[in-house]
Amino acid sequence: MIPVYEMDRKRTGVDDFEPGPIPSPRPVDRFGFVKQDQNNSSEGLTKSKPLIDKEREERRARKWRKMIGIGGSDWKHYVRRKPLVVKRRIRKGIPDCLRGLVWQLISGSRDLLLMNAGVYEQLVIYETSASELDIIRDISRTFPSHVFFQQRHGPGQRSLYNVLKAYSVYDRNVGYVQGMGFLAGLLLLYMSEEDAFWLLVALLKGAVHAPMEGLYLGVKIVFKVGLALLRYCENELVKLPFEKLINALRYFPQDALNPDVLLPLAYSIKVSKRLEVLTIEYGKRNGELSQPTESRNEQVEVTKQSRK
Repeated sequence: MIPVYEMDRKRTGVDDFEPGPIPSPRPVDRFGFVKQDQNNSSEGLTKSKPLIDKEREERRARKWRKMIGIGGSDWKHYVRRKPLVVKRRIRKGIPDCLRGLVWQLISGSRDLLLMNAGVYEQLVIYETSASELDIIRDISRTFPSHVFFQQRHGPGQRSLYNVLKAYSVYDRNVGYVQGMGFLAGLLLLYMSEEDAFWLLVALLKGAVHAPMEGLYLGVKIVFKVGLALLRYCENELVKLPFEKLINALRYFPQDALNPDVLLPLAYSIKVSKRLEVLTIEYGKRNGELSQPTESRNEQVEVTKQSRK
């Protein structure tokens, strides 16, 4: 895609977006993040990092390619025919080489893009957003340890600006929220700007699945993953003195963060029905407290009438 950011500079009044110095090369992991200094975790947990099973990853990739077909042509048919197989394979992990395409197929963003040809460029080039300065301010804080976003005003930061600006115009009721940068940045690591934009729309607005309105609330899988991390490292954590415990919780060992280890453990943890009931009750109470006084009074009056 043409770098529409350049075409948009004069409209935003931002003229200082010149390519900055390229960061000095440092060791990165397989996803492009600069490796943490080993000294940071010297007082934490010291388990070894497992080797990546390339052969297993290749087997998964072959199964997924057969399942989705060329360019995703067989995806909808396979999902209707074998939904449980799809669910199981998603839980085992989507191969890294296919994540960009599969995420678009699962979310329905590919259909959104096809139905809205040219809309993304229109939003970036010709529209203005009240959040442009906020977006520019936050870009350098998004994945600062990833090589794609490290260069000041480089290709990664420019693409991220375009996607966030376009979404803030597309959904003016929501506009731009600071946490969006990390979600959009992750998508840009696997797909083009336009694809990332429509996937962001599909996730936040709910093209196929429910919208991610509860992204930062009591989501069950997030709770399970947190418990799984603690359970995996339990033997080491209980031995640490309190002053070293905080640092250990900041730097978990690499093998604990291996999704092939962590997610099966998380799925095995059973959350009691009582916890779900308490979560619902908390949500209701929190909702009632956030309502205007008039609305709460109306609910009280309705309750009184129903008891008569």
